[in-house]
Amino acid sequence: MTLNEYQVLAYRTTNHELTNQGLIENGVMGLCGEAGECIDLVKKSLFQGHDLDREKLIDELGDVLWYAAQLATGLDVGLDVVAQYNINKLKERYPDGFDSEKSIHRKEYENV
Repeated sequence: MTLNEYQVLAYRTTNHELTNQGLIENGVMGLCGEAGECIDLVKKSLFQGHDLDREKLIDELGDVLWYAAQLATGLDVGLDVVAQYNINKLKERYPDGFDSEKSIHRKEYENV
């Protein structure tokens, strides 16, 4: 499945009464909430003696992806385009792979 195929399939479980602005707002808020659930699982593992629940973390990651799809749909852009944009940015920033020095002294990304 491609990211764009996922986006289309995820959209069927969307509130279709939302405008693009509503999709953007719901997407951003949902991303924050689901990312919080991810970090809570890691926090419990690091500081509260819980085993890291890999399956639950995968489940929450799926929810993060669903909200990313909402946001992309609201922005009228496919997830494939978002993914390619991100890869282009990373290639420009780290042409030879990650480099700590370039991370510390990085220049802002110029739209590639």
